[in-house]
Amino acid sequence: MRLWQRFAHRPRSRQADSALLVLPLGLIAAIVLADVLTPSLPMGPSLLIVAPALTASFASPLITGAIAALAAAGMLVIGLQNGHLIRDFDSQLIALLVVSVIVTAFGYLRERRARELALVRTVSEAAQRVVLRPLPRRIGPLRVGSVYLAAQEQALLGGDLYATVRTSTGTRLIIGDVMGKGLTAIGDAALLLGAFREGAHRQATLPDLAAYLDHSVCWNLADPTEAEKAGECFITATVLDIPDALPQVDMVTCGHPPALLLHGQKVSTLHATCPAPPLGLGELAGHCYHVDTFPFGPGDMLLLHTDGVIEARDARGVFYPLSERAASWVHHSPSALVHHLGADLIAYAGGHLADDAAVIAVQRSRQPAPTKAAERAPLPRPTAGAARRRED
Repeated sequence: MRLWQRFAHRPRSRQADSALLVLPLGLIAAIVLADVLTPSLPMGPSLLIVAPALTASFASPLITGAIAALAAAGMLVIGLQNGHLIRDFDSQLIALLVVSVIVTAFGYLRERRARELALVRTVSEAAQRVVLRPLPRRIGPLRVGSVYLAAQEQALLGGDLYATVRTSTGTRLIIGDVMGKGLTAIGDAALLLGAFREGAHRQATLPDLAAYLDHSVCWNLADPTEAEKAGECFITATVLDIPDALPQVDMVTCGHPPALLLHGQKVSTLHATCPAPPLGLGELAGHCYHVDTFPFGPGDMLLLHTDGVIEARDARGVFYPLSERAASWVHHSPSALVHHLGADLIAYAGGHLADDAAVIAVQRSRQPAPTKAAERAPLPRPTAGAARRRED
């Protein structure tokens, strides 16, 4: 992907286009005047071909056609004034008309493609909000911030995923990474997210939830029509349960990179003592899932991420130092932290990521949890980004 700060899709200024029209109009006037006033030294009406070609680079097909008509009229004026001095006048006029038709037609096709691309982006943004729902800024006693960076050009989402579910005793959260890229990875991510949102309420314990998700991946991804791919589909994931009443976080790791804990000035890595295989490969470990419990008190912040973050490289091939960079913004809010990390990651990788990257920051607030009514209050609708997905 490119820098998410880019403004590639910013609407073009009509005033700027109008100002640029001075160039082809001035060119036509100058050529016609020079040929009419100095018939003994004609500049050649062939130069008028430049006017419609230049206009097509910035104006609409209608304006390009109008400029082409003016250029043809100017050539006819030159021909009537001193046609006997111009060689191959007929062929030059035909060349002007042919070039004008071609550039006008290409301008029309370009505009039609731009409209289709805008429609596709609109549909893609809508699909993104359905598949990868925006995380709320506040979930119970937790403050949340997230950023999503898709590696595929022009894409808004890929195979990375995350979701939260509020239960009666706390908050459950998942972050994962689907094997592969493209539409297949997006479909697999959507299947797992749907299973998590349902299973988070039905499964009493975290190991039960992980086993349920593993079975869902096996059922949905091992399609009978693609039997040769059975066993090749898997999703690395970390499933968390953060209780409201206890200063801790329970975690089941299924082949996913370890999370970071930001406590004061210290950044520590939360390594799983007995990590399970990725979802979809649970049979390799007999569907046995170990729960790791880590302290997570008021003011502490969890930093969850996918491998696209730590595997990003700079121009020298050095991996992104996530722990060191996170320590630089340890006192920031979750939303500010992920904002800085996203911008820093893109700059570190030279503006292009080789893999999708997602980062979630979760902080336990020092203030009391909001009431149920406050939790149900509607959140403001997120604005769509060109290559970035961020929720404050």
